[in-house]
Amino acid sequence: QSRVSWGRSNAMKFAFGLCCGHWPMPPSRKNKMSITFSTCDLCDAHKDDHSGAFRVLAPGFQDYGGLSAFAGQVVTVRCHEDNSLVKQILEREAGQGRVLLVDGAGSLNRALMGGSIAAAAARNGWAGVVVFGAVRDLAELRSAPMGVRALALVPMPTSRAGQGQRDVPVNVRGCTVRPDEWLYADADGIVVSDHALYTVS
Repeated sequence: QSRVSWGRSNAMKFAFGLCCGHWPMPPSRKNKMSITFSTCDLCDAHKDDHSGAFRVLAPGFQDYGGLSAFAGQVVTVRCHEDNSLVKQILEREAGQGRVLLVDGAGSLNRALMGGSIAAAAARNGWAGVVVFGAVRDLAELRSAPMGVRALALVPMPTSRAGQGQRDVPVNVRGCTVRPDEWLYADADGIVVSDHALYTVS
């Protein structure tokens, strides 16, 4: 199915079907992880964990993607108003159910991801993208069967000068997230763990 014809309503039905175990998996989702979870339940289970292994990202991220809940192992990018690495990773690499966490330093001047990159990411099997910064092309983001969280929308694209770092620890509003940790996002928020909290398939 094309990105345009998939649509948000079908994406939501697909997410429901995954949870119930009776929805066929389309090609763009074959490498993504099927998992049912609640961030509230996770926080209940870890409320007394002060080790730093379990963390909650500060509120403020908006839901712009085709799936409202997603999870996966983290790949990190640190960049500032230059999405060269974001584009390269999401368009060229197999996602294998992972989540790209982009530390854009909270800048809202330029969008670090747009609709065409999101569509490529969904086709390549990325479970979701979390941007500590801005994104654009809302209608196209909604059509992509993947999770997208960001601080805001802005129509201005970034420059591309090949700047940025990948697979480095990033700091999002005081919360440090490292490559290969696990991120879980749903309607209540986003949590991170240094190990997988659920069995995924």
